Amino acid sequence: MLSAAIVALVVPGLFATVAVPAYATQAPSPQARVSEQLQELKTVDAQTVAVSADAVLAPAARDAFTATTPEELAATAAAAISTSYYLSNPPLPSGFSLDSVISTALQYQGVPYVFGGADPSGFDCSGFVMYVYAQYGVSLPHGSTSQGNAGTAIDPAAALPGDVIIMDGHDGFYMGNGMILDAPQEGGVVSVRPLWTDDYYIVRFGI
Repeated sequence: MLSAAIVALVVPGLFATVAVPAYATQAPSPQARVSEQLQELKTVDAQTVAVSADAVLAPAARDAFTATTPEELAATAAAAISTSYYLSNPPLPSGFSLDSVISTALQYQGVPYVFGGADPSGFDCSGFVMYVYAQYGVSLPHGSTSQGNAGTAIDPAAALPGDVIIMDGHDGFYMGNGMILDAPQEGGVVSVRPLWTDDYYIVRFGI
């Protein structure tokens, strides 16, 4: 009977001891506590730093090297565009000369401006350019923008009389010395006159 009583008391005690989780009897390790603290910092976004809008970005430099600024990158990109936009040394047209083109164009001085006109009874700006170049085997669309797209943009410093000046909604023959030969507007006639803007580019046909 005594043995049975001992078994009845001891065996349940053994099972109770085994059933208690190991961590219930141990304190958290230092490493575990550090991990918990790091997780708490991440949770509350402790690494966010407020920077004043007036703060100036200090230049980054090391030894002989410095960081490229956004302004320098933009300037470099703009320079690449400006130098690749046109031919700096354009060839002359094959099959005709620009001198001949401008000589022909000058013959139509005094022809009145007519909207949509494309013959000597009346020209608009692009109709005038189209008509003259047609005499040299160059077929152009009627419209200043379309004519600009049909030509090859050249360096203004390389332009010759007979090349064509393209503006926003207008075009005419480059004459050199700040002059243009064009069919101006309603009430005007084909004539040589001073350029009134520097917002233009120059194209050459036949190359």
